[in-house]
Amino acid sequence: MPQPSHHLLIVGVGSIGLRHLRCFLASERTAISFVEPRKEVCDSILADYPTACGYASLEEALEQGEFDGAVIATPAPMHVPQALQLLEHGLHLLIEKPLSLDLASAAALTTAAERLKSVIGVAYVYRANPLLSQMRDALLSGAYGKPLELIAYGGQNFPTYRPAYRDTYYRDHASGGGAIQDALTHVFNAAEWLIGDMQKIVVDAEHLVLDGVDVEDTVHALARHANGVMANYTLNQHQAANEMTFTIVCERGVLRWESHLHRWRIASEPDAPWKDIQHEPLQRDELFLRQANSFLDAMEGKSPPLCSLADGVSTLRANVAAFDSWRSGVWRSTTP
Repeated sequence: MPQPSHHLLIVGVGSIGLRHLRCFLASERTAISFVEPRKEVCDSILADYPTACGYASLEEALEQGEFDGAVIATPAPMHVPQALQLLEHGLHLLIEKPLSLDLASAAALTTAAERLKSVIGVAYVYRANPLLSQMRDALLSGAYGKPLELIAYGGQNFPTYRPAYRDTYYRDHASGGGAIQDALTHVFNAAEWLIGDMQKIVVDAEHLVLDGVDVEDTVHALARHANGVMANYTLNQHQAANEMTFTIVCERGVLRWESHLHRWRIASEPDAPWKDIQHEPLQRDELFLRQANSFLDAMEGKSPPLCSLADGVSTLRANVAAFDSWRSGVWRSTTP
C-alpha cells in the first residue's frame, strides 16, 4: 500500500466528524489525527482506528503534530475561530455546514483566507452526488433553455436517522440547530449550485412534531434566485417517507432529481414519457468519500473545492435571511 501523501486533522469527532475520519482514511491518501477531549471517546476511536492519532485539544495537536489540512466538524459557533487558528498554521480546510451563524464572522474568515491563500471548502455534500452533478451539467449545457422555476421538496423521520438529536447541537439555534440550519441549508446550497445565488426569500416555519426540542421541524419558503428564477422550498423532519426531490422547469423541458429513487429525469415534450437516468443506490459513505477525495484533489491543485468559501458564505446569507424573514414575516434580501 502506498504511503499517504497528506496528514489531516479532524477537529471534532461526533457523528459527522467520525464519518469524515472514516472516509478520509478510506481514501488511502492521507494519515489521520483527531481532536477529542474526552479520554473514553478518544480511546474508543483509537481502538476502532488504530492508525489514527488522538489529541486532547486543538492547541496540543498544533504543538505536537504536522498537518497540511484539517476538517472542522465542531458545533457551528466554533467553526470560524478554529478556522482562523488553523489558517495561521498554513492548513487547508474543509469546514462543516453551516459555515457560521453570522455574516460578520464569515467576513473575517474571508479576509483571512484572501491573505493566507489556503484552500477552503465547505462540506455541502449534495454537490458530491453524481446524479445531481449530471443534472447540473444538463442545465448548464443550455439544451433545455433558461431555468424558470425550482421546486424543492424533502422530508424524513428525523428520530429514525438521528435518534440522539435531543442531546446534540440540533436542539438549539445558537449551536446550529433546527431544520433551517441542519437540513434546509443543504437544499439552499444545492439550489444555488444549480440555478444561481438566492436574492430574496420569505419563510414560514414551525415546530410541529419533534419531541424534546423547541426548534422548527417544518419549513415552507418562497425565494427568487439569479436571473429571476422563482423557487419553492418545502421541508420537514417528521414524515414517514424519506424523500428529496428537486424539479427545475426550464424553457424547453423539465428536469427532476429524485434522490430517494436514485435517478434524475427529463420531460421535454408535452404528454411524452419521462426519460430516466438511473443510478445504483449509493453506499452509506459514498458521498462523503467522494467529498473527501475532491477536497484532497483541491489541496493538490487539481480542481477547486466542491463548495468554495464564497459559495458557503452565499448559503449562509440565505440561512440568515430565512431566519430574519420567519421572525419578521416579510421578504428579506440575501444579497451582500
